[in-house]
Amino acid sequence: MDIALSLLVLTVIALVLGAVALMRRGGYRKQVVLMLVLAGVMIANIAIWTLPDREGRSLSSETKRLK
Repeated sequence: MDIALSLLVLTVIALVLGAVALMRRGGYRKQVVLMLVLAGVMIANIAIWTLPDREGRSLSSETKRLK
């Protein structure tokens, strides 16, 4: 699970940097918006898996506990 979350974070960074690079070139507005939307969805997924609830448990910690 840790590897998947790490890859998600790295992908978000790559998408944002790629969107910035495309925005500087110009003419790729649709792709830039789509890349930023995808990065936002990935950030939401990371938050869902890692942020703890009121009891202090997160989905990733529960997955580790079940192993």
